[in-house]
Amino acid sequence: MRLYTLEAVDNLINQYIDKGGQVITIEEGVLGYGTLLLYGEDLKTSVVKEKYLNEWSSAHTIRSYNKTPNKYKTFTL
Repeated sequence: MRLYTLEAVDNLINQYIDKGGQVITIEEGVLGYGTLLLYGEDLKTSVVKEKYLNEWSSAHTIRSYNKTPNKYKTFTL
């Protein structure tokens, strides 16, 4: 599992927005972004999740899908 910084996630969000994609916050984060759903027409669907490291820091995991998983389809309507 690869961990990403806030800056890397911020760059990914900007890339999605620049290409006409959308960003939905599923769950608010404590030190980071929490859980985000990034999607758009002709774009992969990405799920960003905050991962606890210790009391002072967290990191993020990013998973991309060709099709939006059923679990997240209700958020895209």
